[in-house]
Amino acid sequence: MQFSRSLNSKSVLATAVKVALLGGVVASAQAADKAQDDIERISVYNKHNALILESGTATKSNMALMQTPAAVVIVDKDLLDSQTANTLQDAIRNVSGFVQAGNNYGIGDNLAIRGLGVNYTYDGMYGGASLGNNYNPTRSMTNIESMEVLKGPATGLYGIGAAGGVVNLIEKKPQFEEAYEISTKVGSWNTYGLMLDATNAITDDLAYRVVLNHERSDGYRDLQQDRDEVYASLKFEASKDHALLFSAAYIDDAVQVDSVGDPVRIVNWDSIDGEPRKLTGADVPNDPKFIINKDGKKEYLGIQLSDAQREQLAASISTTDGLNPIDLGDSSLISPLSTPNEGQELRFKLRHDWHLGEESTLTQQVLWRQYDSDLTRQTGAYNYVYWDRSNRTHGSIVNADPRAPVVTEDGELHPYSARRQEYRRAVSDEQTWQYFADLQLGWSYGDISGEHLVSVNYEDRKMSFKQWHAYDKDGDSRSNNLPYILDIRNPVWPTGSFMDYDPFVKSNYEKSLTAYGISAQEVLYLTDALTARVGAAYTEIKQTYEDLGTDEEVKELDSKDSGTTYNVGLNYQITPQFSAFINASKGRTAYGVLSKLEDESDFIDGTNIPKKTNQPDSESESFDLGFRFTAFEEDLLGSVVFFETKRTNLRYSNTEFNSEVGSTDYNVDVPRYFYDNNETTKGVEVDLNLVLNDAWKLNLNGTYQDAISVMNSQKDPADREVDKKGLPEKMAGAWITHMLPQIMGGDLELSLGMNYVSERTVSSAGFGLPTAVVDGYTRWDMAAAYYFDNYHFQLNIENLADETYYSKAMFLGGLPGNERNAKLTFNYQF
Repeated sequence: MQFSRSLNSKSVLATAVKVALLGGVVASAQAADKAQDDIERISVYNKHNALILESGTATKSNMALMQTPAAVVIVDKDLLDSQTANTLQDAIRNVSGFVQAGNNYGIGDNLAIRGLGVNYTYDGMYGGASLGNNYNPTRSMTNIESMEVLKGPATGLYGIGAAGGVVNLIEKKPQFEEAYEISTKVGSWNTYGLMLDATNAITDDLAYRVVLNHERSDGYRDLQQDRDEVYASLKFEASKDHALLFSAAYIDDAVQVDSVGDPVRIVNWDSIDGEPRKLTGADVPNDPKFIINKDGKKEYLGIQLSDAQREQLAASISTTDGLNPIDLGDSSLISPLSTPNEGQELRFKLRHDWHLGEESTLTQQVLWRQYDSDLTRQTGAYNYVYWDRSNRTHGSIVNADPRAPVVTEDGELHPYSARRQEYRRAVSDEQTWQYFADLQLGWSYGDISGEHLVSVNYEDRKMSFKQWHAYDKDGDSRSNNLPYILDIRNPVWPTGSFMDYDPFVKSNYEKSLTAYGISAQEVLYLTDALTARVGAAYTEIKQTYEDLGTDEEVKELDSKDSGTTYNVGLNYQITPQFSAFINASKGRTAYGVLSKLEDESDFIDGTNIPKKTNQPDSESESFDLGFRFTAFEEDLLGSVVFFETKRTNLRYSNTEFNSEVGSTDYNVDVPRYFYDNNETTKGVEVDLNLVLNDAWKLNLNGTYQDAISVMNSQKDPADREVDKKGLPEKMAGAWITHMLPQIMGGDLELSLGMNYVSERTVSSAGFGLPTAVVDGYTRWDMAAAYYFDNYHFQLNIENLADETYYSKAMFLGGLPGNERNAKLTFNYQF
């Protein structure tokens, strides 16, 4: 095994002593050797007090963070426990650049790093993908020991992956020392839970761990969460050279989804010809355009309101309508027809570590995972108020039906009505096989040492997906339509169940994805101060699509793509307390893993532009310039990283795009602007962790980012760059803890937390909302814990100031964040 070299630790012996101390003070050399053997070989933690100073996520090689040429942030269990972070979404506040993805419809862990997609792994193995707005697990932190976040693509190390980075969740492992833990909790909204964690040696070479968890919550605004979890693992030390780890997990959860939140009322101020202001009926004139129908009668193109109705409509419009979501208070647009996302996940993992020598290891891992999901969610439900919308045939039309408020048959106007309402029931199943083999070979030549890493991976995913749709009469002309919502502030809901409304099947298919790759990486310790990492990988991705029958004819198609990726980094530890690094990387993943494969043979009339096309597999690129620093004898560790990360559909140098790179002689068979769309995020990230004198702990992070979508398919250059929806420009988080020892027989720990997220855009020119935003917010949280020898009590209060805010940016609205709430936890260890 290759130990890192640094200015702080100039010999393998010194580093080995540090690693041995991870298990505590030992009484004999034999106990020290045992502690050494128990350490994970892929993710190795050298812990000083509560700070994790080493990681394997960035390179799959044990490296001190001060020497690692990559942007990686680690969050340990102590911090997660102090915040009672039950899910991954609770934990993202601790990492710079990690945020809720925009336009995510509130389903599962659709998160973003640097404004781009996220790859999820458990100890480096596939943990479910973000599959758009169809389905996605909400990952629990019950069995998580720590969270490691690698920024930027890492295809060679973890297979096909997202552009934003990898969230590697490190699971609890069996220990050879007997330990038991029981935890109970109660809280607001009928929240309660019970957890058991047990580990012990069965024999001298075999240890087990079992974690059981049961929790329920009605949730704020009835966003209930129910979860039952079972985790079991066995660790077998067959010999000094061979170790086996088998783990199994079963998660059964039901998480209610709010896909709408508080919507933005569709008031287009450009149509009213002025700045937001108090309106009168004269400010909202009727549209004068009309046609003569076949009966010879005048038929207005826009709805015609009486003077009283125009005054009623104007009185309903506030100066924030069209710009911000309407505050619905404790009510919501979650219909009884909606059902929670009921997910069941089952996974088995087997890992074999074969230590070929003191510095060489072959690690093999195999994973089988199945995830099933069933949910019915509401979408749409747009509150049209006043919009001068363009029409291809007749030009500008004010409140053209059905893009207008509802006027019922009795002639009554409903300014707060919602139409184009839709419900979707989606049933999904995903099965995955994944295999990884990592061969690490340590070497040295004079004063230079290093480690070869050769990896091969294979992944096979099979997915089935079926989705039913039901609409109001704006979306479906059939008789059994959903009724309009006549008032979003106090809606009257449909009766019965979703299937009572004769929904039709719009999607019904099976999809398979097969990927394999081979990569090689070299980690070099050139001097005590200078380290480098160079890696390259080749990946091939195949997808097949089989239609199983819908109301629309869909062809059965296959696709295949392949290519190379790379990762190059250099780190220079200028002093024991300060280092700098640069890193450049490129990755790839399948474009639209769950989406349909479409035919490329149908073209827009008179052009060579396909109506629907299979875009090539997405590629991603990232460049980082970073600085790390430490102080107070390694009680403080921080980093500052300047970055540019992008996801693009195809390389600019693709020979299909132009006949020669840099040439203006474009291939006439390929549209000029089709292939070079991309998403780019530039910015700076700051992360800092401090543990001082066992009395003060601090986690601090901040992000400034500029995330844009570059739509080169737009012919007008002025339209090619737009802000990415739902992503903040600025974010910051802090959690500070102070321990007061020996207070009435125990230790009192007090914590204060802050989470800041700036304004997020939810604008859509296509819906008449060119400047709509969700306001930024600052939320304060606190915790107080009282520790005794074997047990402790902890009180957490979220949203201490009872701030009204939006935690997520939705499609055209915002998801209200939790009001002030409390949770009390009791933990007993023996």
